[in-house]
Amino acid sequence: MDAGHSGQVRFEDRYFVVRDELRLHYRDYPGPADRPPLLCLPGLTRNSRDFADLAERYSPRFRVLALDFRGRGASDYDPIPARYLPMTYAGDVIEMLDQLAIEQAIFVGTSLGGLVTMAMAAIAPQRIVAAILNDVGPDVDLSGIERIKSYVGKDTRFASWDEAADSIAANLGGAFDRFTHEDWVRMAKRNCREENGQIRFDYDMAIALPFNSGGETPAVDLWPLFAALARKPLLVIRGEQSDLLTAETAARMQAAAPEMKLALVPGVGHAPELNEAEAVAAIDSFLTSLEP
Repeated sequence: MDAGHSGQVRFEDRYFVVRDELRLHYRDYPGPADRPPLLCLPGLTRNSRDFADLAERYSPRFRVLALDFRGRGASDYDPIPARYLPMTYAGDVIEMLDQLAIEQAIFVGTSLGGLVTMAMAAIAPQRIVAAILNDVGPDVDLSGIERIKSYVGKDTRFASWDEAADSIAANLGGAFDRFTHEDWVRMAKRNCREENGQIRFDYDMAIALPFNSGGETPAVDLWPLFAALARKPLLVIRGEQSDLLTAETAARMQAAAPEMKLALVPGVGHAPELNEAEAVAAIDSFLTSLEP
C-alpha cells in the first residue's frame, strides 16, 4: 500500500497465483469498474514501479493494474528459468485477467511488455481493447539487444544509490540527454532494492539465461503479431535515440498500420518513462479518442 502526501491511498499491493503455483504481484490503482482498466506490462529487467507516474496520472479516471512479471519485483522467482519467455508471461496475464474477472483491458507495454502485448493479440485478441507500445515493435534492433546482453543477469552490488545511478546511466548508453543525476537516482530506486546493506537489481538474475540464448530476441517473424495488434486502436511511442526501436522500423509499422498513432519523445533512448510532455500529450489524446 502506498499513500501520497495527503494520506490518500494511491494503490494496493495485490497478488494472484498462476498455474505453476507462483505468486505474482501487481499494483492496483483505483478506478471505475464499468470501463476497461489500463494494464501496464514492464520491460525485461523492470517492474511495476516504472508505471507509478502514469498510474497516478490516470487513476481514478481509469483503474490501473501494473504487473511484476514472474522473477521481478515482489513476484516469485521461477525455479525453471527456461520459462522466462514472452509466451509464459502472456499466459500469466490471461490468468490475471481471468482471476480478476476482467474481460478486456487497455494494454500499456514497455519493451518486453510490448512483445507480450503483441503475443496477446495473437492468442487472445478479445482481451485487448486498445494498446500502447512503448519503444518496441516487431523488429528489435540487434545493437540494442547486444547492449542489454552486456548487463542483464550480472548480480552487481552497489554501496550507494549514487553508485547504482551511475551504473544504470552507463548501461543505457548515454542516450538520455534530458536526465540529471537526480533522475538517474530515481530510476535506480525503481530498478533496484536494498538487501543486507547493499543495493542490487530487483530481478532474478536467471532471466538472462533464455534471453542470452535468444529467448527474448525475436527468432520468428513478429510482423503477423503486430498486424493482429494493429486491428485494435494503437499508439506507439518511440524514444528519438532508441537503439531498440529504430526510426526505420517505426516507419514500416506506420506503413503497415496507417491508423496507428506514432509519437516521438526527443532526447531519450530506450525506453521513454511515459512522463515526458510528448508522451503524456500522446497518451492523453489516445485515451480520449477511446471514449464514447
